[in-house]
Amino acid sequence: MNEAEIQRQKEIKEAEELLFTGPQALGFAKGLFLGQFVADWAMPYPCVPAARQKELDRSLAEVRQFLDAELDPVEIDRTADIPRHVVDGLARTGVLGMTAPKEHGGRGFSQMAYCKVLEEIGMRDAATSVFTNAHHSIGIRALLLFGTAEQKQRWLPPLVSGEQLAAFALTEREAGSDAANVQTTATPSEDGSHYILNGEKRYITNAAIAQVLTVMARTPVPGKPGKDAITAFLVTPDMAGFEMLEPRMPKLGIRGTATGRFAMRNMKVPKENILGPLGKGLKVALTVLDFGRTTFGACCTGAAKTCLRLAVEHANQRRQFNKTLGDFDLVKKKIGRMAADVYAMEAMTQVTASLIDRGLEDYMLETAMLKVFTTERLWEAVNDAFQIHGGAAYFNDSPLERMLRDARINQIGEGSNEVLTSFVALVGMRGPGMEFKELLDTMLKPWRQDRMKAWSAGMNRLGATVKVPAVPVKSAALRGRANELGRLIWRFNFAVNRSLVLYREPIMDMQLVQERIANVSMEMFASACVLSRLDSELQGASQNGNGTSAAGGNQAADLFLRQSYARMRRFLRELTENDDRELLETANAVLGKPQANGRNGK
Repeated sequence: MNEAEIQRQKEIKEAEELLFTGPQALGFAKGLFLGQFVADWAMPYPCVPAARQKELDRSLAEVRQFLDAELDPVEIDRTADIPRHVVDGLARTGVLGMTAPKEHGGRGFSQMAYCKVLEEIGMRDAATSVFTNAHHSIGIRALLLFGTAEQKQRWLPPLVSGEQLAAFALTEREAGSDAANVQTTATPSEDGSHYILNGEKRYITNAAIAQVLTVMARTPVPGKPGKDAITAFLVTPDMAGFEMLEPRMPKLGIRGTATGRFAMRNMKVPKENILGPLGKGLKVALTVLDFGRTTFGACCTGAAKTCLRLAVEHANQRRQFNKTLGDFDLVKKKIGRMAADVYAMEAMTQVTASLIDRGLEDYMLETAMLKVFTTERLWEAVNDAFQIHGGAAYFNDSPLERMLRDARINQIGEGSNEVLTSFVALVGMRGPGMEFKELLDTMLKPWRQDRMKAWSAGMNRLGATVKVPAVPVKSAALRGRANELGRLIWRFNFAVNRSLVLYREPIMDMQLVQERIANVSMEMFASACVLSRLDSELQGASQNGNGTSAAGGNQAADLFLRQSYARMRRFLRELTENDDRELLETANAVLGKPQANGRNGK
């Protein structure tokens, strides 16, 4: 192998060690790539248990009252600061520690319940929702998941009460979406009592106001000279050697967040501050981000609901050419699409959050799908609402001007959408890819002792090829849509198989192919969540003697399914009918790069 191939094999091995150790459940997303519909991950539609719903309703009422009275998003954007009274109010209403156990002062809420609270904040102000997400969903969450009993007892109470704030420090100059490329070092002392940290972190939300930061740094692997791995540390800014370089970095949107840059110069951190196992910091980071992406989806859903509300209000009030804007079909097109997407965003967020609440362990694909889907749909919703408002939206006395700036970070933060899209495709394709590898290995070495694995893999591939998966719904009105989704899953599985056989290992670099495969799978997940939600609503309406759900809900859900199925068919068609070669040749010419001779998606 040449140097590039050796590096590729090393990267594959490191990724597999990180992503494919521990329980590997056949979840919903992985099932799609194998031509299966894992129904119990999405159906029946999840809901907060009745016993906890009353408590959630009380909390939502309390949070809404506080937000309406004290949260001023215009002032936060203008002053580039979230006032202390807002932080105190979030603490007082339990938001800052809502999923923490009651023994540590938290509310003990489920992820689904917490998502409903975050949606309320997302409706009003993106900066406050990002602050809350950074403190709780990725800051405190690392302690909740990986902290020892002693660490939780020491660190959690002041964080839950809001007396202290948390931050999560991963990003560096050379490490953003490439999380494994952290350069900050943590060198153990000779007596083993502490580690000496050196490095810089940047773009860290809450960095300048946090009293507890989870910091990722490279530590030597014991017994393996020259090898290192990432470890998570609990760091406080009063440690000698901690230097705040830029407490509030000026930025386009979410201006109220204290996004900072800091350095650690020979900073001593006690070994007791290691969070999680030594050398498993990247696993800590990726696990925590799964929770953050779920609440990220909730915040985006809330913001999209505000966009829809503003668009509807303006379309019904603004008159042009002796008509209201809502009388024009091109405006109705935008509002209908927004309503459909909002319905799907909410359904997808609730289903994904329920996977966490049920104690399932392998939902990294679903959370990645949720993050990409909701952030992209919010961006479209803001843009559509902006267009409906016309020139008035462009001025800074309009909430849409601020929302447009705030929404742009979502496609970049907590894993860029491009990286997550490739991640969904490559991790998803691993299942069928491993089955094809079993078949190939046995064909090359038919005397293999474990050749029965090849038989099992062959039967799985054959079964998925000839059998259309069932999508179980209870409402007779939805069976046609459910059957249609089943057929699309069958077509998707065939397309994945074809791509794996045609391209084999080079598909790992073919991001245009990966994008289409990932897009189909994300649309399938979203459509399954919509079907599940609509089925539940129709059953509830039937039992109550009422033939409709919330106003416009049925129509929005059906519109989403129609448009989603059409998008799936287009993505599948473009796997073989595209202009990828010409696109890449043009880009290479503009970039001054040599023309590639490898295969493309054509």
